[in-house]
Amino acid sequence: MTLRDVLLAGLNSLPGTREFHLHALVSSPRKHGNLFPFANPRPRSYLQDILILLSEQTTPDSPSVFVSAIEACVYNIPTTSCAILYVSKVDSTGQATAPSPTPALVRALLLFYADPATRPVSADHLWIHVFARAQNQYLFPNSSEYPKKHPLSDIKLCAWWKRQFSTVIGELTSRVGDTCRTKLYYTLPGLSEFEAHHSLERVYPSTGSTSSWTYGHPYSQDEIPLPCPCPSGGDSPRHLGQCIPSFDDDPKSRFIDEIAYTTDADGVRSPERKRPRADTLKTYEEDTSSADASEKKEGRSKKEDQTHKEVKKVSVEEFWERMSFRQECIAGAVTGFFVIAVSAATPPSTLSTSEVSPLAPQPGQVSSQMNKRVLTSLLTAHEFPSVEKAVWSTKVIEDSIRGLCDGLKSNPLPLVIPDRSGRRTPEPDPVRTTLAPPQTPPPRLVNGKRPIVDISPNPFPEPVASLETYHSYIFGSIAVKNRPAPTKERSEATLSAGNGTPPIITVLTARKKRTKS
Repeated sequence: MTLRDVLLAGLNSLPGTREFHLHALVSSPRKHGNLFPFANPRPRSYLQDILILLSEQTTPDSPSVFVSAIEACVYNIPTTSCAILYVSKVDSTGQATAPSPTPALVRALLLFYADPATRPVSADHLWIHVFARAQNQYLFPNSSEYPKKHPLSDIKLCAWWKRQFSTVIGELTSRVGDTCRTKLYYTLPGLSEFEAHHSLERVYPSTGSTSSWTYGHPYSQDEIPLPCPCPSGGDSPRHLGQCIPSFDDDPKSRFIDEIAYTTDADGVRSPERKRPRADTLKTYEEDTSSADASEKKEGRSKKEDQTHKEVKKVSVEEFWERMSFRQECIAGAVTGFFVIAVSAATPPSTLSTSEVSPLAPQPGQVSSQMNKRVLTSLLTAHEFPSVEKAVWSTKVIEDSIRGLCDGLKSNPLPLVIPDRSGRRTPEPDPVRTTLAPPQTPPPRLVNGKRPIVDISPNPFPEPVASLETYHSYIFGSIAVKNRPAPTKERSEATLSAGNGTPPIITVLTARKKRTKS
């Protein structure tokens, strides 16, 4: 099953009568060398972008309006047979019919990659990373101005994510049984394990949940392999840069960069050496030409070695302890880091690993530029503060996705009407010149030598979307016709006595204290 079909199936059990329209954009794999920037050597990884847009139509005559959106990334590391699913943003407009389809959409996405039977990436181990930070809006600009949108607070958002992961792991266990090992970790910087547990349990009690959570980080366990290859075959311990992956807009990545590039104890780097005066420049260059040449030759390697040394000085436990004092994690709101590890053998494929390249585009995938273009248009050219503006933005974006799939082809030649008058102006004979044969330009030199290119060109061309791709993999609709969700009055009635009578409430009166006369 494709991602679109799995997401639509996850929405089929929602209560009420409505129709959903789904757009699932998955880019083709491309090389990515910055997943572990401080690992030496850097592991080879491949990146895919995911953008999911869901719109709702309450009646056949009513317009369609966006209600939910998900932005995520998938990293494939073939060396360790690991994959990383990083869910960066989840947002809603608040204009959906209750209950909101966002939880069902998120669970369907997580289960699609967690289940080895449906996982589209050839990897035996999956790591899911989420950074929970409460904000009024993520993907729908000005949607916080809509009166019916109620964003979750910091504690409620962390409890919401923990509840979704517990539900997904429970469903996965019922599917695969004991053939799948799972590990669940969460950390709320600034809170102890006791405080974090009771804060989340107060919002969503984990009654009936069989998932076992560990408060802390997963980088000290050895049951499920980590994505970054172990150095020297496991003889030397891992350092910080080989444990924590680097994502975009992630506080962990910013903190590691600060550790790596701040070499002084006070957090201030020494200034670079000033340029000499003009009158002594010639003499200075003659005296230091050989020394500068050697320094330039070793400058890059020394800089990389220095950053790696700074990262190696900080242990993983110290890193997470210092994260509790970061402004991003304690600036008046509670944040949460969630890491889920799933290890299971993938079903055997008809093609061997050597026959399938991780860069080969699969059917239904689009180019990364198309995904970026749609996301940029959503974030910069549209807003969702009211129903009228949301309906207009929804129509424009949905039409643009279809137009990009239909219009990525060469324009037809303009129709030229032949002149039948018989009059013709003689054209001058073109001057025939012999063009120089094409040749490769000389390589660009940096410090007198060829630069080391981290990313080699992709041997596969970017996929070109078509209307067939749009209807078969990207766009899909489903009409939901289920019983409506129970109202508050009906829920209170179910908690009453079994004979349908309201529960008996005993009102206690306070006795007044008698005063002595």
